Amino acid sequence: MRKLVIASNNPGKLREIAAILSPLAIEVVAQGALGVAEAEEPHCTFVENALTKARHASRATGLPALADDSGVCVHALGGEPGVHSARYADEGHATCREEQDQRNNDKLLRALTGAADRSAHYCCVIVLVRRADDPQPLIAEAEWHGEILARPRGAGGFGYDPLFLIPALGKTGAELSSQEKNRVSHRGQALSVLVARLQAEMQAWT
Repeated sequence: MRKLVIASNNPGKLREIAAILSPLAIEVVAQGALGVAEAEEPHCTFVENALTKARHASRATGLPALADDSGVCVHALGGEPGVHSARYADEGHATCREEQDQRNNDKLLRALTGAADRSAHYCCVIVLVRRADDPQPLIAEAEWHGEILARPRGAGGFGYDPLFLIPALGKTGAELSSQEKNRVSHRGQALSVLVARLQAEMQAWT
C-alpha cells in the first residue's frame, strides 16, 4: 500500500489523521484533491456511515481508502447529536466549516439549558478498505468521555472541542495541543488501534 485516500474534506480531521498515520510511510491524500465529492451519510450508526464513505472514495479513485465517522453523544439528549453532529444545526446558512461549528455549538448549549447531567462522550469509528469491494475491512472504534460546559473554552481543535471538558485533565478539547489531543481523543485512540493492525498486516506481506 503506497497511497491512501482519506474520505473527508474536513481540514481538522485531515490534519489529525495524517499526523497519526505518518509512521506508516504511506502517502495520504484527501479525496477532495482527487475530485471526489463527499458521500451521503444516510445511516443511523457510525460504522455504516464510515463504511459507506470509505467504499465511495475507493470506488471513485481505485485506491485504498480510510473513512472516519464520529460525533459527540450527550447523555441527557439520548445520545444526540451523535451521527448528526457535523450537521446538527444545518439550516443551510453556514458559509464555512467554522460557522457551522459555531451554529452546532450554539444549538447544543440551547438544548442543554437547565440540564443537570452534562456528561457526554465522543465516539469515533475508523474504517479502512483495501478496495471498494473489500469483504474484510479494517475497523477500529473508541470513545472519549467528558462533559459539556456552559460556555466555550480554548481556541484550538474543531467541532465541539471548545465545549468538551475532560475532567481528568481540567481542559477542553480546544485547550489541548494537537499532540496531546491525538494521544487521548476518540480519533487518536481509534487510529492508533488501526495503525497497529495495519502495520502487522504490512509486515505479513513482506
